[in-house]
Amino acid sequence: MSYHRNMKVAVIFAVGCVLGMAQTGPRKAPAKKTEAAVAAPNQWPVESIEVVGIHNYTREQVVAVTGLKVGQLAGKAEFEAARDRLVNCGAFETVGYKFEAGASKQGYVATFQVTEVDPAFPVRFEELGVADKELDAVLKAKDPLYSRAKLPATKPVIERYTAWIQEFLASKGVTEKIAGKVTAVTSEEFAIVFRPARNLPAVAQVTFEGNKVVSQTVLREAVHGTAIGMPYTESGFREMLNNAVRPVYEQRGRVRVAFPEVRTEAVKDVEGVHVFVKVDEGQSYELGKVAIAGPTPVDAATLIKAGDFKTGDVANFDRVNDGIEKIRKAVRHAGYLDVKVTSERTIVDEKKTVDVAVRIEAGAQYTMGKLTLVGLELNGEAEILRIWTMKEGKTFNPDYPDYFLNRIKEEALFEGLGATKADVKVDAKAHTADVTLNFGAEDPTKKPGRRGGRGGRGGGW
Repeated sequence: MSYHRNMKVAVIFAVGCVLGMAQTGPRKAPAKKTEAAVAAPNQWPVESIEVVGIHNYTREQVVAVTGLKVGQLAGKAEFEAARDRLVNCGAFETVGYKFEAGASKQGYVATFQVTEVDPAFPVRFEELGVADKELDAVLKAKDPLYSRAKLPATKPVIERYTAWIQEFLASKGVTEKIAGKVTAVTSEEFAIVFRPARNLPAVAQVTFEGNKVVSQTVLREAVHGTAIGMPYTESGFREMLNNAVRPVYEQRGRVRVAFPEVRTEAVKDVEGVHVFVKVDEGQSYELGKVAIAGPTPVDAATLIKAGDFKTGDVANFDRVNDGIEKIRKAVRHAGYLDVKVTSERTIVDEKKTVDVAVRIEAGAQYTMGKLTLVGLELNGEAEILRIWTMKEGKTFNPDYPDYFLNRIKEEALFEGLGATKADVKVDAKAHTADVTLNFGAEDPTKKPGRRGGRGGRGGGW
C-alpha cells in the first residue's frame, strides 16, 4: 500500500482497508429497505501505530506528536491531521502515512514513514539566569520531541524554542531578549546555543596559567579555531575548555585536570576580551581494568583483545576510544549492524588508575540477502558465485563485499578487471542486507586468464 505524503510527498488514499472491514462479519438476512439508506462508517478504531525512519526519536515521542491514540476512532481526516502535526513540528523533512485493516478486520493499523531533518545539534543554555533543568522541563512539556542531545537546526524550530524560552523567562521576571544560534563549541563540534541577544564581547586572546605538562603553544592551538572570535560567556567558554582542552590532557593520563579560575580583561586595541585560564593539571593516571559490562553477542575476551587496550600504561583516552571503536567494528562483523557501544569510567584516586566498563547494545543480527552481479557475462557470474562465501541466510559481515572485491584485484584472480564497486541495501525491518557487485565495462571473462585463488572468508574475521 502506498504512503500518503506531504511537503515533498504526494498523497494517495487507502480505501480498500475500509471496504475490507466493512465487508467482514457474519451474513445476515437482507434488511428491509428504508427511505434513507444508512451510511457506511468512515471511522474505525486504531489498533496500533507504527513509525518507520526514526533515529533521533522514539516511537512514543513521534506518536505523541501525531495526537492519535490506540483505541480512538479515526479515518482519513484524522490521519491527515496527524500527518500535518508531524510536518508542522519542523523535525521531519518528509512525512508519509498509510492505514490498513488490522488482523481482526475491526480496526486500523497505522504506519507513519518519516525522514528526520539533518543536521541536528545538542542544545546549550548560557547566561539565562535559570537552571537548565527548569528549561528542560518547560521545553519537554511544549514539545514531545525535545531532547538536549539533538535539536533540528532549522529556522522555524529555533524560533519556536526561542519564543518558548522567552515566555518562560518573562514569567520569572526576566525581560531581556534572547536568541538561539548554531555555534561552534570545538573546531569540529557545534551546538544550538540559547543566550541573551545583546552583543557580547568577543574573545581576542587566551592565556593559560599554571600549566607545566602541556605547553602554552599546544594549549593555544587547541582552542584557537574555536575560542578566538567567539562571543564570551563564562559558561560557554568553560564548555569549550572541556571539549577542546580536556582531551589534550586526557591523552597524557591527566583525567583530573581542572580549570579552577577563568577571568577576563578588556583589550584596548579591539572590542574584545583577553581570557586568562588557571589550570590544575593534576597527576598522571594509568589505565586499569577494561571489561565488557552486561550482555554481549560476541565473546567478551575476543572483544577486549580486539580493542588492544594497554592496561598499565598511561591512561591515554584517545587510544581507549580507538579501542572502543574496534570493539564496535568487531560486533558489526558478527552481523549486528545497529550496534551501539558506550563506556563508563571509574577513577580510582588511591591507585591513580582508571577502570573502563564497556557496554554493548547489539540490536538485531542481520543476515545476507540477495546477491546481484552487474556487468559480467554468464561464465563470469558463475565464477563469482562460486568463490563468494557469504551465502544467503548466513550472518552478514558488512566489510566482506569490499574485502571480496579487493582480494580479487590483489590476487589478480581475473585479467583485465575494470572498476568495481559494492552496494549494500539494508532492510531494517527484515534484518537482511542485499549486495550488488558492480563490475566495470571491461569484462574480465573476455580474457580467461584466471589464476586461481579464493574469494576470502564471509564470517567474522
